[in-house]
Amino acid sequence: MSGPLRRIAVLTSGGDAPGMNAAVRSVTRTALSGGITVVAVERGFEGLLEGRFRELAVGDVGGILDRGGTFLGTSRSERFETEIGIAEAVEVLHNKQVDGLVIVGGDGSFRGAEALHAAGMCVAGVPGTIDNDVAGTDTSIGFDTALNTICDAVGKVRDTASSHERTFVIEVMGRSCGILATYAGLACGADCILVPEVEWCIEDVWEQMLSGVRRGKKHSIIVLAEGAGHAFGVAQDLSELSGHNVRTVVLGHVQRGGAPSAFDRILASRMGAEAVHSLMAGRSGIAVGLRGNQVETYPLAEAYEGQHALRREIYDLASVMAQ
Repeated sequence: MSGPLRRIAVLTSGGDAPGMNAAVRSVTRTALSGGITVVAVERGFEGLLEGRFRELAVGDVGGILDRGGTFLGTSRSERFETEIGIAEAVEVLHNKQVDGLVIVGGDGSFRGAEALHAAGMCVAGVPGTIDNDVAGTDTSIGFDTALNTICDAVGKVRDTASSHERTFVIEVMGRSCGILATYAGLACGADCILVPEVEWCIEDVWEQMLSGVRRGKKHSIIVLAEGAGHAFGVAQDLSELSGHNVRTVVLGHVQRGGAPSAFDRILASRMGAEAVHSLMAGRSGIAVGLRGNQVETYPLAEAYEGQHALRREIYDLASVMAQ
């Protein structure tokens, strides 16, 4: 960066995640405390291209710490994914006299952040996605809240499963990443966890169910990552093998909603502040991540070129606990 940071913009992009508001709050108040003007970009990258900016004061981000979703709004933008779109976005930022930009979102948002960085903008990315699939960070904003939401839902389904002596296939989000399903399955005591990173076949799932039956168990809970299959197809195959009607629950977007957990509020606050401090120090093209208990920065490209790897020892532990 060629000069002092005077004016930064903040936007949320991609799928919403609990804690995004806390991150925007942190970015805003950290910047303002350093004498930097803050402007919000509404509706993500599409809003950036449309010039939907508004200046934020300290009070504008009051009362949002415990709110789910993103009060700035978010949307996907096909225009932004083109070279012309990137050039237009840079021009808009320059016209708005923006010196730096903080983008809160997932790997797709980080690709956009990297494109803006390559075009000469000073950019920092903050990982906000319930999938926890962003490489380079142990945890992304929203993951903990979504995990707790799933645990609550599975607990309620288990009550019905136990009462009626049934098997339920519960599909959770995660796209091609099975981390959310793995941690949810371990935390909920699932009988079987199906994720895209671990090869599986329906016969093995059926054998796992039979194992429970042999020791007197009369119900089963199967947690399925959306990237590993479809709940209705798995349930149909198990119904044919077992001769019993296997039920399905697709949790869907309920996993994204709700007030962020204390962990996500704190994580978002730490990450938002670190993003601003990095921009103030003249660093660009960086992502903020949690490694161990430390909030650190690393190159944006590392965040989206790979995928946060599933820890196989956690998956194996869940399998042992399911016996």
